[in-house]
Amino acid sequence: MTHMPDRRRFLGLTACSLATAGLAPLLGTGPAHAQLPPALPGMGDPDAVLLNFNENPQGPFPEARAAAGAGMAQAHRYLFGPQRELVEVFAAQNRLREDQVAGYCGSGVALDSAALAFTSKQAALVTADPTFESLAQMAGTHGAPVVRVPLQADGAHDVEAMAAAASVSDAGLVYVCNPNNPTGSITPRARIDWLLAHKPAGSVLLVDEAYIHYSDEPDTLDLVRAGADVVVLRTFSKIYGMAGMRLGLAVARPDLLQRLVLFGANSLPVPSVAAGIASLRHPQHLAARKAENTRLREETVAWLAARGHACLPSQANCFMVDVKGDGRAFSAAMARHKVFVGRSWPAMPRHVRVTVGTDAEMARFREAFAKVMA
Repeated sequence: MTHMPDRRRFLGLTACSLATAGLAPLLGTGPAHAQLPPALPGMGDPDAVLLNFNENPQGPFPEARAAAGAGMAQAHRYLFGPQRELVEVFAAQNRLREDQVAGYCGSGVALDSAALAFTSKQAALVTADPTFESLAQMAGTHGAPVVRVPLQADGAHDVEAMAAAASVSDAGLVYVCNPNNPTGSITPRARIDWLLAHKPAGSVLLVDEAYIHYSDEPDTLDLVRAGADVVVLRTFSKIYGMAGMRLGLAVARPDLLQRLVLFGANSLPVPSVAAGIASLRHPQHLAARKAENTRLREETVAWLAARGHACLPSQANCFMVDVKGDGRAFSAAMARHKVFVGRSWPAMPRHVRVTVGTDAEMARFREAFAKVMA
């Protein structure tokens, strides 16, 4: 049985918090969750190149922009009808029942809720290292053991090691981000199926598919249709270009969704929901965005490789490059050229995450990279 946190303390940690924007890992734990990250000199300048938060520089689809603008006329209302429509459209497109889908203010709130619902002092979280950290931060904050399993050399999740760790630690939740953040690497679908079959009985497999539209790997929504112990998360923050609009979905059996919503569910921003519905109704943009992202990513990775800097295989809108030195120092040096890249992780201190930007932005990245390395 998971422990129920004090509601005031819980709301201070989540509810469309910094974790939903992917900023919580920058801030540490405890009271720092309530603070914004420090401003970096030049980051707000018009000529700054922002390759640090895995945002999509293309922004929302044209139809989504128009829908969000129209939605402003009713932004003073708590409108649950459009939320139901969002769920209906997604469910119909993916052959799901509507009671298997719930809307969230980004995927971060759903991650926080999953940590509270499925982990406790007696039920650990098993996660990869490195991976997106807000789930582990919330689990640790409310007292759950967090077991971190290193990625394999190619960036895939080590599912055998994760299953073993889950068994030893009596895990309540096993987390797979696929493609993974920060590496962009994939774990083949067959390996996820293996992990589901070998995890402890009663534990839940959480598959974070924030970047799935950039990948050639099949999704895992069929596991929800089959009634498995799986929660799948989706977000409009990546390929749909809506990071600042905070909209996401959780997909699971109704009993698992009910455990999630106990820890946070409310009306969603009206313009964001309108944009989300329009995005789902205009899927023709997805293939072009995926192709453009793939081209720019692979061109940049090849350029780096030609200069002796290897990158992990990626099928996302980011990649990890070996800078052959202190990743933090490299990021700071790039910032002095007004090119802001991601950070390094303790498990990979020589690698830095880089978001895929526009053609012009990646040209600026290459120019600054060459100067820093010189």
